[in-house]
Amino acid sequence: MAGKSGRTISATPEKALRKAVLSWEGMLLVLFVVVNIFCKCISPVYTFTNVLREMPKYLTEIFLLFPMAYILLMGEIDISVGSIVCLAATISCIAGNAGVPFIGVLAIGLLTGTVCGMINGLLTVKFRELPTMIITLGTQIVFRGIAEIVLGDGGSISLSNADGFRAIAGKIGPFPYMFFIVLLCAVIFTVIAEKRVFGRGLYAIGSNSRTAFYSGIRVNRMLFTAYTVMGLMAGVSALFLTSATYGANTTTGKGFEMDAIAMAVFGGISTAGGKGKLIGGIISAFIIVCLRVGLGQINMNPQVILIILGALLICAVLLPNIVQSINMRKASKAKA
Repeated sequence: MAGKSGRTISATPEKALRKAVLSWEGMLLVLFVVVNIFCKCISPVYTFTNVLREMPKYLTEIFLLFPMAYILLMGEIDISVGSIVCLAATISCIAGNAGVPFIGVLAIGLLTGTVCGMINGLLTVKFRELPTMIITLGTQIVFRGIAEIVLGDGGSISLSNADGFRAIAGKIGPFPYMFFIVLLCAVIFTVIAEKRVFGRGLYAIGSNSRTAFYSGIRVNRMLFTAYTVMGLMAGVSALFLTSATYGANTTTGKGFEMDAIAMAVFGGISTAGGKGKLIGGIISAFIIVCLRVGLGQINMNPQVILIILGALLICAVLLPNIVQSINMRKASKAKA
């Protein structure tokens, strides 16, 4: 394309491909390929079909990634989601054993999660002076405490009729239904974050909530909405988790909040807010799932797997700072 000066200007930057590859999301894609090659080398049974067979027990956590990314982008956090999953799963099992039609059980599970999310949202909006870490720590204890009281001395409940849950745990070929629902949610949440006004508001609030407020963004409404959606997706996670375990206990959903946060942070979403892309979190989620499946197939100690994932998370947090430090040194030398 010719400019006014008569020079020919390329419509596409020359280094666009290099920039894409060296972006955080590009490096995650490369890491995804490397992880799959690594898992294939260490496990003779690491095949596409076997990964899909084992994937459902991990996919339930990815449902929590999407709204968690929204909350982190606003500079907030929610550590109560594991307890919401536990409570929603418990109430759903009780409803199913009481003879409630399966469609009603689904509605009750989703409603339980949504109400818990609304409580978190309401407390966050009404008590803005309190850190959301403290608020959701309190509700985490309350929600799991309610579940433990409901479960009673046995601490667990099993479904007397699991036909409905067995149906939603079905497959299309080797692909579980849950896989397609996760992909659908990924598309919806990514489009909203990248292409809609609500998504731009998330980044504005995370960058500076006061400036966002005076710019006309309804900060409180967006916070309430994000936490409510978090509760709804926790209900979805609880229903699919129940379809895999056919019951619930006091440890159901334990650690889910940390896994969701780890997926988001490893995907490049800043806990300080205002930075990162959801697509990075989605790629990192599948990296973690594949790594867990591969290491699990060689019977590696679960605690060792957690150590490896923790080390990866630390590297993900430190790497941008290291790169920034190197760039600053280069810039200072160039000026000198």
